[in-house]
Amino acid sequence: MRITVIGCGYLGATHAACMADLGHEVLGVDVDLEKTAALAEGRPPFFEPGLARILARGVASGRLRFTDSYAEAAEFGELHFLAVGTPQRFDGRADLRQLTSAVGELAPHLRRPCVVVGKSTVPVGTAEALTGMLRRLAPVGAAASLAWSPEFLREGHAVEDTLRPDRLVIGRAEGDTRSAGALREVYRALVLAGVPTVETDLATAELIKTAANSFLATKISFINAMAEVCEAVGADVWQLADALAHDSRIGGQFLQPGLGFGGGCLPKDIRGFAARAEEVGAGRALAFLREVDGINVRRRERLVELTVRACGGTLDGRRVGVWGAAFKPGTDDIRDSPALAVAAALRERGAEVVVYDPRALDNARKTFPGLEYAESATAAAEGTDALLHLTEWREFGTVDPVPLAARVRSARLVVGRPGLDLDRWRGAGWTCDVLGRGETRPGTAAPALDGKTEIDV
Repeated sequence: MRITVIGCGYLGATHAACMADLGHEVLGVDVDLEKTAALAEGRPPFFEPGLARILARGVASGRLRFTDSYAEAAEFGELHFLAVGTPQRFDGRADLRQLTSAVGELAPHLRRPCVVVGKSTVPVGTAEALTGMLRRLAPVGAAASLAWSPEFLREGHAVEDTLRPDRLVIGRAEGDTRSAGALREVYRALVLAGVPTVETDLATAELIKTAANSFLATKISFINAMAEVCEAVGADVWQLADALAHDSRIGGQFLQPGLGFGGGCLPKDIRGFAARAEEVGAGRALAFLREVDGINVRRRERLVELTVRACGGTLDGRRVGVWGAAFKPGTDDIRDSPALAVAAALRERGAEVVVYDPRALDNARKTFPGLEYAESATAAAEGTDALLHLTEWREFGTVDPVPLAARVRSARLVVGRPGLDLDRWRGAGWTCDVLGRGETRPGTAAPALDGKTEIDV
């Protein structure tokens, strides 16, 4: 099929490359000429494992092109995916200006029957409003139909999640068989591979995405709420989580205590969902999401407290090394990064903070220029009074704590994420302060921090 993807950010660029890899003719559309130029050369403007390879393959094959022209897109495509951002507004609601602008730019050029498909995460009711807008502005009128097929991508696994998703959701207006048929044709290879397909109305399709993210955020905050209790009574939340994970009704995914979630999805999505529920008179039903958000923020505050304690009760004149800047491993995305939020808070309280991350340093430098940055994990630890493990990159688990202890001012480790063998670190003379567990000194008996699952949204 001839497909356009409007918006070539993280979602759009990945979707465009993957659709071309499935054999479709794809035209990516973005007003950022620097971005489209990079993509046209097969270079993604962000880090995502596996994307550069399929992007370059699509461009080389001629099946994937990029433009800034909505007129060209309308003439080219029979199906148009909307993949623009819906960031959070100051009041917590979703900012839909990029989405309405994209429809406003595309619709006047639609002169033949087509399907416009939303993939962005939006408040319920958005698709219905955009349907009316599309019909008013498109010369073809109602022959330009609107459907909703939300994305469920995990950064660091976006290519896999696009080509081998857990499910496909097709939302369409009542009686709109054309949109459903077009999407089933686009996704034919996935459907034939056995991917479950849920076909539903527009409102339900919108809610499926926000409900999924809200559930995942709730599960993460639940175990972090248990961490607060464990810290208060001297229990071990990691052993608690491990025991709960053996219950098949609960499972271990997203039941990993630590510094909590960040990124461009979960924080904004739960806030936007709660705000939308208030608007439609169902605010009490989602009131718990406010506490889910609050628990998540408190984990960052608790990590700062642990660091102050590790530094002897004050941060003045203390040097703190931070391992991690991305909000999770496998990406260079620093949006709402717990690691950088902690680093910035420590600096505000008087610490000299040096950060290292395998992928996200360039983005971190632009957003947090007041922090110091190192080019290696070892360099970030040099001369520190405390070393913080805040993003669970595999690289950090390979560092030998024995020679590292000789390079720091104080062998004190503050742990906010899994991935380190704490028995090994304690054996090398390090004192460890762990979220949800408390202080463990060299030689004390405590299980290694080797969680079963990775917080992966």
